[in-house]
Amino acid sequence: MTNLVCTELALPGVLLIEQKVFHDPRGFFMETYHREKYLEAGISGSFVQDNCSHSLHGVIRGLHYQLKHPQAKLITVLKGQIFDVAVDIRSGSPTFGKWVSQILSEENRRQMYVPTGFAHGFCVLSEEADVLYKCTDIYFPGDDHGLIWCDPGIGIKWPIEHPALSIKDGNLRKLSAIPQDELPQFDS
Repeated sequence: MTNLVCTELALPGVLLIEQKVFHDPRGFFMETYHREKYLEAGISGSFVQDNCSHSLHGVIRGLHYQLKHPQAKLITVLKGQIFDVAVDIRSGSPTFGKWVSQILSEENRRQMYVPTGFAHGFCVLSEEADVLYKCTDIYFPGDDHGLIWCDPGIGIKWPIEHPALSIKDGNLRKLSAIPQDELPQFDS
């Protein structure tokens, strides 16, 4: 039934998803989500909230996570191009502190699935970008956590040197400074 091609990236559970896109002289059509097809591909979470952001070139959003209300995310770019990042922050994980990235764009129509236990963020590479992300739990402001985008202990190779950041994102901590009880735990 599925027309999804899912590729597991270097971190277990983080998936790159390619959909079948139907083009004709009017434009294109694609399904951005179909519960049964995603279940068949191994994505079992129920999405309960959709978020959409509009950002300008050079903006970095992230790296964010929720602890008590963890969110898996399915990221889709509607307009523009982003450098999308997931960082394994599960205490005790064999890949703790490791990261993966993908270029997602309106041209390649790829999606990235980021499971719970990972921090997520992205950088806008195009003039502007509209990003849609489905979440498996609702946003709780009191459960909002994150780590600094430029943590040298993680070493993300961002494609921009001087990003535009929110005050909150600019004041996040390094992963090594976050207490164990503020990180998700690895379930082996």
